[in-house]
Amino acid sequence: MTYCVGLRLDAGLVMLADTRTNAGLDNISRFAKMSHWEAPGERALVLMSAGNLSITQGVVTRLSVACERAAAGEETESILTCPSMFRAAQLVGDAMAGEQRRYRSRLEAQGEAADATLILGGQRAGGAPRLFLVYSAGNFIEATADTPFFQIGEHKYGKPILDRVITPATPIPTALKAAFVSMDSTLRSNLSVGLPLDLAVIRAGEMRLAARRRIEADDPDFSAISTAWSEALREAFSEVPEVVLE
Repeated sequence: MTYCVGLRLDAGLVMLADTRTNAGLDNISRFAKMSHWEAPGERALVLMSAGNLSITQGVVTRLSVACERAAAGEETESILTCPSMFRAAQLVGDAMAGEQRRYRSRLEAQGEAADATLILGGQRAGGAPRLFLVYSAGNFIEATADTPFFQIGEHKYGKPILDRVITPATPIPTALKAAFVSMDSTLRSNLSVGLPLDLAVIRAGEMRLAARRRIEADDPDFSAISTAWSEALREAFSEVPEVVLE
């Protein structure tokens, strides 16, 4: 399992993903769940994945090959050449549907789950930052002002802080803090989510990755937020009135 969170803000996009993959208690590995593509000044896109790893890696490969073919001059539509972020989400959905058609029946025949979900975020010149949640069938929904973030994987532990803090007007530094707290809460409560983490930030209007960072266990920013959040929770809990039994 994994945990990925994407925030769509007026100020841009914040994307954070863990790297743990487990196929049983004694088979735990690290695989990056985040991929990115960019044409600086024209567009930047980030994709995060959860679910069947072979399916999601196949999706990323299909998208990357299309980008390479388009760059080589072939008449191939790719997420770096399509006319809108909506069309990019359609291309991601088509790649997902193609992988599902190819492998789902064989995976299910062996008792394996083929389901996967993706979060696509990005911006192209002339458009606003957009965030999409892509399902196994290839269909998708888009983040809105009412729901400005998406989560995939083990989302329940990290959702409360996002519900309370994140709005479209949230500035990027505050959103980063909320995303770190959301991830830290998940790491502490679920062993199937683990460090290191991958972080990507796209500022509105820049059409490039403003940050692309691997966060290890000794990362000073993440450690400081984790410690401060734990201390704040303990202090707040100590101030809650006791329940007195008669």
